[in-house]
Amino acid sequence: MSTIADRVHEVTSRIEASVGMAGRDPAAVKLIAATKSASIDQIAEVIQLGVTDLGENRAQELLAKAPELLNGLNHPDVHWHFIGALQRNKVKSLAPWVGLWQSVDRIELGATLARVAPTARVLVEVNLASEAGKAGCDPQLVPSLVNELRRLGLIVEGLMAIPPARLDPARHFASLRILAESLDLAELSMGMSDDFELAISEGATMVRVGRGLFGDRSQLDAQRR
Repeated sequence: MSTIADRVHEVTSRIEASVGMAGRDPAAVKLIAATKSASIDQIAEVIQLGVTDLGENRAQELLAKAPELLNGLNHPDVHWHFIGALQRNKVKSLAPWVGLWQSVDRIELGATLARVAPTARVLVEVNLASEAGKAGCDPQLVPSLVNELRRLGLIVEGLMAIPPARLDPARHFASLRILAESLDLAELSMGMSDDFELAISEGATMVRVGRGLFGDRSQLDAQRR
C-alpha cells in the first residue's frame, strides 16, 4: 500500500514531467492539496513533505483544521485556498485564514468579500458547460463579473473550473484558457487527480489534487468515523 510520501512523490514527479512536456517553466504550476476528508495528521504530513498550499471545500472543515494546524506546526508557509461552494454568511469567519478565494461566481458574493476582506485575492469559478444546478458563472457573463469584482476593489487573479463529468475535459480546459487570455488573467486553477496532466498541457497554473495525495475519499471518511 502506498504511503502519503509515495503519493506526494508520484504526483509532484508527474507534474514536473507534464510541465516539461509542455515546454513550460518548472515553477509554472502550483500543487494545491485538496484536504476534503483528510485528517489533521495527513495534512500535516503533506505540509512537511513540501506541499504548503491547501484547498478546502467546506467552511466548517477549514475552520476546524486551520487553527489546529497552526498550533501544531512550526511552518510559516502554509496557504489556504477556499475551493468549494461559498455561502456569504461564512465569509467573515473564513477571512482570517483564506489567502485565495477560488470559487467566486456571483457579484453578491463579491460584494460580501469586498466588505469583509477588502483587496482579497480571488478567482472566478466558471460553469464551463452551463450545467444546471452546478456552481460557477456562465462563461458569457464572466467578463462582466470580472469587471464588477475589480470595481469593488478585489484582486481578480484568474479563473477556476471543474469540467463536466463523463466528457473529454481537454476542450473545456482549452476554453477556460482562451477565456482567461481574453481577459488578461494569469491564473488557471483546473485539473484534479484524474486529469491534472491534461490540464497542465492546456495551461493550468494550479492543480487541485486530493485523492492522488491522500487516497480514496471513501476510505478517508471511514477512518474518521
